[in-house]
Amino acid sequence: MTQQAFVKYDGVARTLHWLIALAILIELRLGLTSDAWKANPWAPGVHKSIGLTILVLTLVRIGWRLTHTPPALPADMPSWQVLLAKGTHWLFYVLLVAVPLSGWIFSSAGPYPLNWFGLFDIPKLAVEKGSMLAEAAHEGHEIMGQFFIPLLLLHVGAALYHHFRLKDGVLRRML
Repeated sequence: MTQQAFVKYDGVARTLHWLIALAILIELRLGLTSDAWKANPWAPGVHKSIGLTILVLTLVRIGWRLTHTPPALPADMPSWQVLLAKGTHWLFYVLLVAVPLSGWIFSSAGPYPLNWFGLFDIPKLAVEKGSMLAEAAHEGHEIMGQFFIPLLLLHVGAALYHHFRLKDGVLRRML
């Protein structure tokens, strides 16, 4: 185990990571139980507010990531693992932008106002109800949202594998 493997992400990156992770778990819970929203009329508004929060936090995180070098992976990590780790992270970024954006698009076509936790209004995008864009955004939102589940399992499984099996300090970089 090298000292390099114990270099942590900076506090901003770690904070954004864990805030987004918590928000995703809440969103999955709300999204996967959307059939029960009629009994919980607050749920759609909370789901939309958290989704928009994820979008903003992700854009900040991408900006931070592009301007701040992350700690290096262990030098002895096989190249296929490095490639899989980088691919997984970039797929997360794509979904973290595309899923909330698709939700914003199809919600803009709906009759209800968009607001952030009831504190201020979010402008609606110019999308008409029943349009191909609104329908594609709705379908895409659901399909892409479900991709988070295997991606999260892969991400958490890899982190635990590195921590408990390889003991290489990869997980400790984000703690």
